[in-house]
Amino acid sequence: MASGENPTPDDSPEDMVRFEIRNQVAWITIHNPEKGNAISPVMRDRMASLLNGLNGRFEARAVVITATGRKLFCPGADISVGRETAPRPDGAPESAVGEARRMMLDGQLKLMPAILDCELPVIAAVNGTAAGVGAHLALCCDLVIMADHAKFIEVFARRGLVPDGLGAWILPRLVGLQKARELMFFAEDIPADEALRIGLCNKVVPGDDLEDATTEWAERLASGPTRSLMLTKWLVNRSLDVDRRTLEDNEAWAVELNSRTLDSQEGIASFRERRDPVWRGY
Repeated sequence: MASGENPTPDDSPEDMVRFEIRNQVAWITIHNPEKGNAISPVMRDRMASLLNGLNGRFEARAVVITATGRKLFCPGADISVGRETAPRPDGAPESAVGEARRMMLDGQLKLMPAILDCELPVIAAVNGTAAGVGAHLALCCDLVIMADHAKFIEVFARRGLVPDGLGAWILPRLVGLQKARELMFFAEDIPADEALRIGLCNKVVPGDDLEDATTEWAERLASGPTRSLMLTKWLVNRSLDVDRRTLEDNEAWAVELNSRTLDSQEGIASFRERRDPVWRGY
């Protein structure tokens, strides 16, 4: 639990999405065991708020998203939770055109961009099955470490649903169009070793080693040149969405901005002085 937080009762948003900062790493942990770590709207909103709240601050310099237990990382949205609808006049349909779209824009399409646009590097530590939106939650992170028993499932076709949570955006960027269609059309389990082979994760470790392996990577990132990593993430995330000329301009601005950071100056000084750099994060 983060320093200064008071204990909270079970089933509160603070308990179902736990947050603490250790060694400048922000740990966001899904904890909803009664629903198999499915994400409710309240949990989703808390995660997005926590990620957005880390931007522009200095307490944390890297982020980890994980879950409790060993069986499930996140099976997707908690569909058992009712959603409020806007008041409507007599005779109005139960669901009006545009309401489902608005639900998406105000829901999963706020959480995934919060991960992608977080100024800090974000690692997913996938401790168990990640399905549907739960898979996309992990895949939108900058780095993914999986326990060897974990798996991804593009489960939507099994339920006659359309992929959401930015799955149709992130998956082709990771595995290509043909493979993305295969994974989404057939909705078969993707075990950890296969996920590593096709590029859905960076590393697979024994389940008992997941926290240690994630901590090692996260603390390495947290001790690195934070603003350089921020600008690198910004460039990479836009690299497939813009034309070459636009990326040239983005790259030039990134170099310009980075050159004004103290860490950039330290990098050059340490190289000239033949010593290890000491990164301060700004």
